[in-house]
Amino acid sequence: MTALHPSREQFQLEEVLAALGHPIRASIVRALASGEEAFCGSIVPDVPKSTLTHHWRVLRESGVIRQRPSGRKLYITLRRDDLDARFPGLLDLLLSDEAFGKTAWQPSTT
Repeated sequence: MTALHPSREQFQLEEVLAALGHPIRASIVRALASGEEAFCGSIVPDVPKSTLTHHWRVLRESGVIRQRPSGRKLYITLRRDDLDARFPGLLDLLLSDEAFGKTAWQPSTT
């Protein structure tokens, strides 16, 4: 099965904002903000795999992330260049501390 990765021109602002509007997905994007590729199981380890599958799909289909399978693992990167080209300044605004404040999901420490 091939994952849907929309082209930059297919990004819709409403879909991107809806994808980033959930605290877990917002935390995923913050974790990927460095631009480095990450193994999907290492980004938010305290969230059930079935829940993460849904969040990966929403982020991927909105154009926020790109997924790359490698064997049995799935690697994820933030599509920052594409998002910045399509919606200049949006990620910078959404990733700012003021935008997230204390609303971003945090993994449990217990």
